[in-house]
Amino acid sequence: MELISIVLPIYNVAAYLERCLNSICSQTYKNIEIILVDDGSTDNSGEICDAYALKDERIVVVHK
Repeated sequence: MELISIVLPIYNVAAYLERCLNSICSQTYKNIEIILVDDGSTDNSGEICDAYALKDERIVVVHK
């Protein structure tokens, strides 16, 4: 199985982020890496990203 990288730009999307991440994490294809790029969000999007990274080892968070 090939590794698929999913890159998500994150900026002030706290209202939608958990739904999006839950959807990606529950896909049937499991050989994925999820790269979340938080571009200086002023809401709690960055904290949500960090919390999901602690729960799922496939998630990597980059704060810019």
